[in-house]
Amino acid sequence: MSATRSKTLATWLAVLFGSLGLHRFYLHGLRDPWGWLHPLPTFLGVMGIQRVQALGQDDRLAWLLMPFGGLSIAAGMLAALIYGLMPDERWNERHNRDAEPCAPAGWPVVFGVIVALFVGAAVLISVISFGLQRYFELQLEATASARVAPRAHAADVIRTA
Repeated sequence: MSATRSKTLATWLAVLFGSLGLHRFYLHGLRDPWGWLHPLPTFLGVMGIQRVQALGQDDRLAWLLMPFGGLSIAAGMLAALIYGLMPDERWNERHNRDAEPCAPAGWPVVFGVIVALFVGAAVLISVISFGLQRYFELQLEATASARVAPRAHAADVIRTA
């Protein structure tokens, strides 16, 4: 018989440490390949934040790296929502097949789902708006630089004539 996996603990691990994949390791063990993929985008997002703090807001690599961290947090919140909203019978069938069924989930799971919903929605909306803002800023910069080059060239032609 294997150990009983708690729905409450899995939900809160996903809420608190989902971007690091601890919920995956709790449910599937340390050999879970998907669990080992979680820390990479989190690390990239942290690197992006550190680059912005060190180099300022104009660092393009930082703006490319930062959304990875946000998406990793959003993925952890999505996992918490899936775990928390899964019916107890299905949870036991899926994660406690060879163990004793876990006790029915109560209010701690409900609070975990609420936190995951608020945090996940805020982070996902922030990542989307951040990405769109940066995309349009880059388009504006490219358009402005394309307009400046012909004018400067025309002014040089007039001066030399």
